[in-house]
Amino acid sequence: MNHPAVFYQLFLFRKIIVTCGQKRKPMKTREIRRTVRGSRQIDGAGVHLVRVFGQRDVKDFDPFLMLDAFDSKNPEDYVKGFPWHPHRGIETVTYLISGRIDHMDSLGNKGTIGAGGCQWMTAGSGILHQEMPIASDRMLGAQLWVNLAAKDKMTEPKYRDITADMVPVLKDEDGEIRILSGVYERTPGAMQPDHIHVLYLDVMVYPGKTSIIHVKPDENVFVYVIDGGGTAGEKSQPLQSHTAALFDKGDRLIFNAGDKGLRLFLLSGESLNEPVSWGGPVVMNTWEELELAFEQLENGTFIKHG
Repeated sequence: MNHPAVFYQLFLFRKIIVTCGQKRKPMKTREIRRTVRGSRQIDGAGVHLVRVFGQRDVKDFDPFLMLDAFDSKNPEDYVKGFPWHPHRGIETVTYLISGRIDHMDSLGNKGTIGAGGCQWMTAGSGILHQEMPIASDRMLGAQLWVNLAAKDKMTEPKYRDITADMVPVLKDEDGEIRILSGVYERTPGAMQPDHIHVLYLDVMVYPGKTSIIHVKPDENVFVYVIDGGGTAGEKSQPLQSHTAALFDKGDRLIFNAGDKGLRLFLLSGESLNEPVSWGGPVVMNTWEELELAFEQLENGTFIKHG
């Protein structure tokens, strides 16, 4: 009569054979499926910026709604800032490479975004705030709008300030990666979003070097080239400064830097695939919700918390 231990050993042996015989699924490199340069606009009280993508691009960039980039050495382009204004139904993420922005909101919060810092604000059910850039040698950065799912549109507002010293930096001979949010290569970023689990990386590839970034295969991924240039993917598609590139699905991205290096912001997030009704600073799911928000702004009942 065979001993049970013998059967168990045979089971393990078969499992090892099957496992060794399995072929690992090859990594799929993402290629660029769309590039956008946006347009120069004046927003707020007179701030010159580039709206890289916005309302017309919602379906492609979902869950990301809008990206405004700013790069100026002339304070007259931005010091008038963004005086008090409302938001509902979204998160705004402001990240600076250089410069300074003072801010405050209707919850009584206030602070300063400095070089290498970020403000992550969840507008949720409604908030009033202002953002006032301070004159500096160079104002360089971007503000991203992230959509909230229908179930989270009316969540309690909050914000988190991220200072440069809070941001983990991974370095090797090819470049460096700053992890603002999410988790990359088992390293947690400066913060973990409560709603859309956005991976936000500031990637610098040294001149002539190559960087391979692994991402979740089913998430929507785009990059914005803040400086320098190079190519992306196995097809060596060009990446130009001050341009956003939206990628198809896959496990990894390949970036090759030109002779001036390559610096880009990489954003990855799961698409919501929900209807969008957008009116200025308010983004909801239906026109009825949008109309209600503006009625509440008029009658003074817009703020639900605080």
